[in-house]
Amino acid sequence: MPDETSRPALSGFTVIDLSAGIAGAYATKLLADGGADVVKVEPPEGDPLRSWSASGATISPGEDGALFSFLACSKRSVTADPDDDAALEHVHGLLAAADAVVWSRGTRLAEQSGLQPAELLRAHPHLTVTAITPFGLEGPWHDKAATEFTVQAWSGGIIGLGRGAPDRPPVHIGGQIGEWLAGAYAAAGTMISRIRTLRTGRGRLVDLSMLETEILCLTYHPVTFFELSGRPFRSVRSLFVPGVASASDGLVAIGCATAQQWFDLCAMVGHPEWIDPEAPLALTELAGKVAPELYSWVAERTVAEVRELATAFRIPNAPVNSGATVAENEQFAARGTFRTNPRDGFTQPGPPYRLRPDVLREPGPAPGLGEHTGSALEPAARDEVAHVDDELPFAGLRVLDLTAFWAGPFSTHVLGMLGAEVIHVESTGRPDGTRLIAGVPVTEEQWWEKSPIFAGLNTNKKSVTVNFQTERGRALLRRLVASCDVVVENYTPRVLDHVGFGYDEVKAIRPDVIMVRMPGFGLDGPYRDNVALAYVIEDAAGLTWLTGHPDQNPVEPYTVGDPNAGLHALNGLLLALEHRRRTGEGMLVEAAMADAALNVAAEQVIEHSAYGTLLNRAGNHGPAAAPQNLYRTAEPDEFGGHDSWVAIAIATDEQWTALVETLGCPDWAMATDLRDAAGRRVKHDVIDEQLGAWCLQRTGDEIVELLWGAGVPVAKVMQPHRQPELPQLQARGFFATLDHPVGGTARYSTLPLRFSDHTAPAHRKPAPLLGEHNREVLTGLGLSPEAIDSLAAEGVIGDKPSW
Repeated sequence: MPDETSRPALSGFTVIDLSAGIAGAYATKLLADGGADVVKVEPPEGDPLRSWSASGATISPGEDGALFSFLACSKRSVTADPDDDAALEHVHGLLAAADAVVWSRGTRLAEQSGLQPAELLRAHPHLTVTAITPFGLEGPWHDKAATEFTVQAWSGGIIGLGRGAPDRPPVHIGGQIGEWLAGAYAAAGTMISRIRTLRTGRGRLVDLSMLETEILCLTYHPVTFFELSGRPFRSVRSLFVPGVASASDGLVAIGCATAQQWFDLCAMVGHPEWIDPEAPLALTELAGKVAPELYSWVAERTVAEVRELATAFRIPNAPVNSGATVAENEQFAARGTFRTNPRDGFTQPGPPYRLRPDVLREPGPAPGLGEHTGSALEPAARDEVAHVDDELPFAGLRVLDLTAFWAGPFSTHVLGMLGAEVIHVESTGRPDGTRLIAGVPVTEEQWWEKSPIFAGLNTNKKSVTVNFQTERGRALLRRLVASCDVVVENYTPRVLDHVGFGYDEVKAIRPDVIMVRMPGFGLDGPYRDNVALAYVIEDAAGLTWLTGHPDQNPVEPYTVGDPNAGLHALNGLLLALEHRRRTGEGMLVEAAMADAALNVAAEQVIEHSAYGTLLNRAGNHGPAAAPQNLYRTAEPDEFGGHDSWVAIAIATDEQWTALVETLGCPDWAMATDLRDAAGRRVKHDVIDEQLGAWCLQRTGDEIVELLWGAGVPVAKVMQPHRQPELPQLQARGFFATLDHPVGGTARYSTLPLRFSDHTAPAHRKPAPLLGEHNREVLTGLGLSPEAIDSLAAEGVIGDKPSW
């Protein structure tokens, strides 16, 4: 029998998969990778994902598509006919012996009345029931027609940070990204619920909204920004320059997130005269004025030459990979990032995090349809526990938060909202970078406390400042480490390694510590020390490749790389916490941003490896619906321009019929070759022209009322700061109002998960002021008032920027 410390983290945790499609499949894959026994229960015809291929590859009867084979690794398959009472009784027997169930609509079985989420919990009160739906299980939109594309439009994620050239329609983020993000959140929600169940013996309903998921992961706290600053984050769309550019032998991406990086870029391309530290223009405007010369400079060089220079100047950069190139990328090849599918032999990404000790399961083959039908589950042994527990899931967990910007704080923010004591460490010389991106003039009093982005990402946390470039600061940091259960950091690896706070050193201080490291590309490999901002990760992983119009270079999503990394780091941390609960042993969680991105972009390399097909960007068309596009509406946008759009996506033939009838059965729509998806895809441009003309005569509200009432997936393309206007978000209480002592009062986004037994507010305290909790925390470490005063006098700690 294997030693307990070497068993997969979720050994003994049994999950029934009653989902269809990518989101539920990815959630249960993450759980299976962690060691859970996942039993996929399907109707006799199987999950539609078995016959899915984004490229339209032919899947023969009795065979499975490659994406299904990837997502179903290590699972078992049981079939049950929802019209057969004996089969349903067997399903309930499986549920009675299981610990959790992941549910979504999309199969006859999941639609069976006795297998609805609330009924599952009523019949099996010990279960965690995780339900994944477009808008949530309750609220006025709970049963509205939707696709990932229309949900992305409602979220504000299509307009996002102003993505796309202003003379073209905005572009959605390709690859059904919301499905993958919802799956990652569902896995985390299931494991968080398990923490409560182990204390109480009770299950709960975990109600996941894909709309709220996409708001959190595809937009950047736009409501808080708008209400605290009085302006939207970005009011016009534009291409980021340089962004993705054509080199002599391929595509390369270069980005400037700071003024210093812009100055360095000007020097790199031999134009120091472009540097004007006093210029009032934003970086994007400055770069836009010289874009032709920048692109000409790149075009004269190879991708390797551009990257070598940019790396030397510490300018963020990456090759723009696709499904055809990503597996051969030197960084991923050096780290052995890609694996061979154990059943079908194609190439697939490895897990989105690496654990030390490695308690992830080695993937097993996906099951054939019904391969394990008739098998039973041994009822799980459940400890006798107290049945009264009002504590939040992470109550009693102390977290040292050595993170900055978005990815790291995103991860620790969830911990803080659910009860952990999170100590956010900055220094007066280098505060968290999100304090500096609000556009607040430095002449304003306490300008560094007025960042809506920092405020949105850091509620419930404490702030301690430590200059750990000094010996006294390092000694202080060692005392903080010793007091914490978890340490999370997202610096470039060399930063903490240089000052003696790598995992081995941290473990020597606190033997049972869980340390989550979130490097851009990993702790080893040729890209190890590269600057790795979100868009660079998107470029390298292939997320950029699928976003944009087909006749132009792709555009960076710009809003996925960070929150996606934070979300996967959270999943890795939850596995580590479960391992420590069972064994008392700490762990290193290496949650590289690139590995997380490669997992949610997995379909590209899988399709290319399995079928030889390169998935490509298609503007706002997509593989799951036809027609699918954005159509301009009659009204001007709120900024006086003509940038108001609706999203329409027809995913079934029944929806097409409903659309045609709503349009009044015009002659062009009555052609017999439009009655199925294949015919509509052939004539997509014709449909777009006609639908575009129809929409241009109506407002967005009129179009939504007409089409949604008929059951057609439709959405207004929302400006992100208008999210609170959506009735569904109002009904679910997604935004909570909080008062910040310097910034003022605003609404803050919460979590996309609703736990049925959870009533505590997500935001109990506003984001901390810089160094606000120095005395409180340091006194708790045993420091005297005199010692704390001395640290302040030496500049080791402080409460305002020191430049």
